[in-house]
Amino acid sequence: MGRFLVAAVFVITAAFQPAGAQEAVAQFYKGRTIAILVGTSAGGGYDVYARLMARFLSAHVPGAPNVVVSNMPGNASNVMAAHVATTAVKDGTIIGAAFSSQPLAAILEDATRLRYDPMRLHYLGSASADLFVCVARPDAPAKTFADTFKAELVVGGTSETEATGYLPILLNNVLGAKFKPVLGYPSSREIMAAIEKNEIHGMCGMNWTSLSAQYAPLLAEKKLRVIAQENARGVDELDKQGVPRTLEFAKTEEQRTILNTLYAQEIFARPYFVAPDVPRERVAVLRKAFMDTWQAPELQAEAKRMGLEVDPTSGEDLQKLLEKIYSASPALLGKIRDAIRTKN
Repeated sequence: MGRFLVAAVFVITAAFQPAGAQEAVAQFYKGRTIAILVGTSAGGGYDVYARLMARFLSAHVPGAPNVVVSNMPGNASNVMAAHVATTAVKDGTIIGAAFSSQPLAAILEDATRLRYDPMRLHYLGSASADLFVCVARPDAPAKTFADTFKAELVVGGTSETEATGYLPILLNNVLGAKFKPVLGYPSSREIMAAIEKNEIHGMCGMNWTSLSAQYAPLLAEKKLRVIAQENARGVDELDKQGVPRTLEFAKTEEQRTILNTLYAQEIFARPYFVAPDVPRERVAVLRKAFMDTWQAPELQAEAKRMGLEVDPTSGEDLQKLLEKIYSASPALLGKIRDAIRTKN
């Protein structure tokens, strides 16, 4: 009998705690402003998604706070992430929106220079899964991905710690391709402008959803070609066109493992997070608000109108996937780090 009484008390207590916690959270957010800091320049795909979320987030956060968006580009979103983790207020009013590579920053970059630990952040989730592709001008020296093993292709990128920078390096080191990365562009928007001006031949590490939504005319007019899919799953539309997957060119199991480990970030293509010291009850509320926002019919209708794909991943699932990646053997992590470094 006592056992059932304890169980009943536990259920009653659990039922009341969330309500009390939610009321406290609502009181905290009422009249406040949530700032979403986007770790890329304005106008690119990451910025577009963040501004879309900002329009609908308030309705799903207890207390209905105002929501604003600003940009803090630099070092593949790591400038912004370090600011959120170390300098910004840690009360749940600052949300970071980063490049897909940011959660893997401790693998992709020298940890001693990083200024924060990506695994200590509280991830709210990812707005979409995505698939990376390589694109090239039709007049580029390499017309197909197979051609990149013979002809040099000049591709634009942001930095060696972001997908547009390290994925072509990865393909060079692991598969033997001949991409020549030109780094330093603020975002994919500036890279695409350089491609259109014929300053460079193309880009690898471009999100397919951004490409197909924002640059559909270039694809339709065949001013831009997708030459490879940098993922394991593939896109139906590209599969029908016969666009190969880079994994098809891997010759060993180790090569496939290295590629697949880095391609796993496509599941968290647009990650959002708050600082490590944000109170747990606010993290829980923001995680729920994040999923509720991206699953809301009004947002999904607007995303469809804008040509944006919405496929949210929860913060809990994102955190578990990162734990799995970071728990890989030191030997494998070492080979991955070597694979994304430019060889002299």
